[in-house]
Amino acid sequence: MRVIVFGATGMVGQGVLRECLLAPDVTEVLVVTRSPIRVQHPKLRELRVTDFADLSPVKSELTGYDACFYCLGASAVGLDEAAYTRVSYEFPVAAARLLATLSPEMTFIYVSGAGTGAGSRQMWARVKARTEDEVFTLFHNGYAFRPGFIQPMHGARSKTGWYNAIYTVTAPLMPLFSRLAPGQVTSTDAVGRAMLRAVRTGFPRRVVTTAEMR
Repeated sequence: MRVIVFGATGMVGQGVLRECLLAPDVTEVLVVTRSPIRVQHPKLRELRVTDFADLSPVKSELTGYDACFYCLGASAVGLDEAAYTRVSYEFPVAAARLLATLSPEMTFIYVSGAGTGAGSRQMWARVKARTEDEVFTLFHNGYAFRPGFIQPMHGARSKTGWYNAIYTVTAPLMPLFSRLAPGQVTSTDAVGRAMLRAVRTGFPRRVVTTAEMR
């Protein structure tokens, strides 16, 4: 299969990219990015863009793919609703709309978050709910992945510094957390493998929970 990954420099994206490169049935991985990813692999191709809200200049480079794993996102901390909406709604919807015209049968996976909902009091949850709805409308093979706590594996690191501090402190406790709340904890590699499973066999529901990603 041929796969597109957005957000490969983020923590989740790093894990997803690693699993794609390891998978024998993945023949090509196209990373759409603004900055270099500093990963080299025979299956990997890098596509640099300047504006995630307008991918029309690179439209010809995005044809013929079987799946898109949209891992690009940002923490809502310090962002107002307009800024957060641009990153978490406008960017992924721009990609989804273009790819739906190029490859309507592709599997499109949007990394959302546990607690997402249109009626939530949390701004981020409402914004992500709108994005999920767009993905479901555009792709009959569209999924929203809603992970809870994600343990970074194999050197994956968040772009948010204080997130890394939290992961460092909690790392020794992860086996305990996994036993006490298995439905709330997953890992970057498990998320990547679950995305590939969605392409190969699908999931029974379009919203994929943490427990289903394990």
